[in-house]
Amino acid sequence: MAAAVARGWAASSLRPEAMLFTDSGSGRARALAEEVGGERLDSVADMADRSDVVVLAVKPVALDAVAPEIAGRTEGVVSLLAATPLDRLEPALAPTPVLRTMPNLAVEVGHGVICHTPLSDEVRSGVLGEALALLGSLGSVFEIREDEIDPATAVMGCAPAYIALAAEALIEGGVDAGLDEDLAGSLVSAAVAGVGQHLLTHEPGPMQRAIASPGGGTEAGLDALGERQVQAAFRAAVDASLERMAGRR
Repeated sequence: MAAAVARGWAASSLRPEAMLFTDSGSGRARALAEEVGGERLDSVADMADRSDVVVLAVKPVALDAVAPEIAGRTEGVVSLLAATPLDRLEPALAPTPVLRTMPNLAVEVGHGVICHTPLSDEVRSGVLGEALALLGSLGSVFEIREDEIDPATAVMGCAPAYIALAAEALIEGGVDAGLDEDLAGSLVSAAVAGVGQHLLTHEPGPMQRAIASPGGGTEAGLDALGERQVQAAFRAAVDASLERMAGRR
């Protein structure tokens, strides 16, 4: 997710003055720095010392190991850690203020969804407010209660993978019906993008009914999906994601 944010900022008209990267030795930080025009550093502490804000994107189990290298060395931390509440982040990173966020993959192309916990007026007036404005350049921003972060992640954070799975199946169906694979991919991608825009102003139910004329092909397709309980399967996916996140706390 950190790579998606960095790529989004690199392509945005509103971007950080500089982007610094480090990792545990995987080589990903160097590759990403070269890709987006940033700089790779040797340590977390060096990155924190040279940064106004640290975007923290490690596995939750690694928080206790990296937090001492960040706490008190930078002006703010933007956490991308899944299933890691503020009552764990704040003590680990004190006295540095923390903004808990959860973006989805589409931040990479400037059409993401970014959820975040509320900020006090005092904190918002500082570097974390500036960081929040930078995140806003990557898509739609929603300030929500902390107890809503995990359900939001299970919906908007995981949804791109589920939608991509549906798109893959539709492309395969088009190929089986005789379409060229590239053409089928372009058709489905354009259709999904259009549906996303449409759903910003239309409810899903009426939209389905508007497309599915009685006795038509769409109605037949929806009936086939209903017989296979696809809607229930998507609901089960949300429940499974929430259960996994609860287990990580």
